[in-house]
Amino acid sequence: MEKVVLEAKKRTKINKASRSALRKEGRVPAIYYSKHHDPLAIDLSERALKPLVFTSKTHLLSLNLEGQEELECIIKDVQFDPVTEKIVHVDLLGLKKGEKIQIEVPVQLIGTPIGIKEGGILQHTLHKIEIECLPVDIPEHVEINVSNLKLGQSIHAGDLKFDNFVVLNSADSIIASVTHPKVEKEATPAEAEGTKEPEVITKGKAEKEEE
Repeated sequence: MEKVVLEAKKRTKINKASRSALRKEGRVPAIYYSKHHDPLAIDLSERALKPLVFTSKTHLLSLNLEGQEELECIIKDVQFDPVTEKIVHVDLLGLKKGEKIQIEVPVQLIGTPIGIKEGGILQHTLHKIEIECLPVDIPEHVEINVSNLKLGQSIHAGDLKFDNFVVLNSADSIIASVTHPKVEKEATPAEAEGTKEPEVITKGKAEKEEE
């Protein structure tokens, strides 16, 4: 897993006005927390954060903080502005060497299912899975080969087996499946009969005109 070094600065003010000022300067307020360390209020470069947030990969981060040894962590939560979608706050979870953590990682499907040739459609249901592992074993993403999936078959979380981490999702959680395409329901004869326009009865009028 790739490690990324981030330059961080301690925040001495944590009120709303100071956070707004930081954002105007292109900085993002953040909190580093760990059960082995007191929470740290810091700020990070928005430019440096963007490629780590807007990605399908998980990154191991190393905070370079003045007067502090490098702190390894991962991005645990990100808050966005509901209008501009800019990053407004980040929570960082501290890691300790040799101690397992629980984390969500992206799922990537590879291959073309056999069921596609049988007329099916590939459904990717679970885009992230929760795993438990050592920090050194955190994968950027998990690849799942769906080539052997036939029409009507699924891959469940319980089917996944890996050497360096354990999948924590419920065993019956569906990761991906090949399903029948939805077909519009055809009208039954009775329904079709009911949709016919009513017949206009003109016989009486015609007979009168013939007279």
